[in-house]
Amino acid sequence: MNRRFESKVVLVTGGTSGLGRDAALAFAREGAKVVLTGRRVEAGEEVVSAIQKEAGEVLFVRADVSKTSDVEATVQACVKNYGGLDCAFNNAGIDGTLMVPMVDYKKEVWDQVILTNLTGTFLSMKYEIPEMLKRGGGSIVNMSAMAGLRSGRRTGAAYNASKHGIIGLTTTGAVEYAARGIRVNAVCPALIQTPMSEATFLKDEAMVQKAIQMYPIGRIGRPEEVTSLVLWLCSSEASFVTGSAIPVDGGSLLI
Repeated sequence: MNRRFESKVVLVTGGTSGLGRDAALAFAREGAKVVLTGRRVEAGEEVVSAIQKEAGEVLFVRADVSKTSDVEATVQACVKNYGGLDCAFNNAGIDGTLMVPMVDYKKEVWDQVILTNLTGTFLSMKYEIPEMLKRGGGSIVNMSAMAGLRSGRRTGAAYNASKHGIIGLTTTGAVEYAARGIRVNAVCPALIQTPMSEATFLKDEAMVQKAIQMYPIGRIGRPEEVTSLVLWLCSSEASFVTGSAIPVDGGSLLI
């Protein structure tokens, strides 16, 4: 097996389920020392167990990325336990209420989504970058979404705004730190088959078939198809790629 991340320290926020869990496992399989975060201890311990069964090195930190102290403590855990930080996948995020028009959108839901998705990504970068600079560089991948690339999407104001904002943070970070060895990119998945999407958008066969019609490639995306891009962007294979927001969308932007 390719071990592109041998001796590297990788942080995955929101690593207890879905795309974060898949990425944490994949980084560990390729030799990384993985620090993963989440708010659910039991789920975090399950991922730790899965990685350890494959002889991987891993640490779970219970953290809420919307809280400055939690983010700072998480990055310091990388330093304390593994000596530094080389790569980060800032994946933690929530949907809010997607099918609610703007005038009916509750302010408290807006605040929660923006705090978690946008402020959480900002805080993560704020504390990750100084530690990467101490190592002479690194790579950050932020989780945006197709909603961050599309204009004119109906409903889900906070989610849409946060995902557009994450691309703005990505490009700003890429420009500010390119000359100092840090690359910053974003991945923008469409609908991917995860427990969250299955509970919301893929509840029955009729919903699945309706979803498939959005993608010229003719199917829903798989977690590993996002994970493989995340790992590539963090690896030396993507050494000339920074400031990109890359769709993983089965061609949906084309129609």
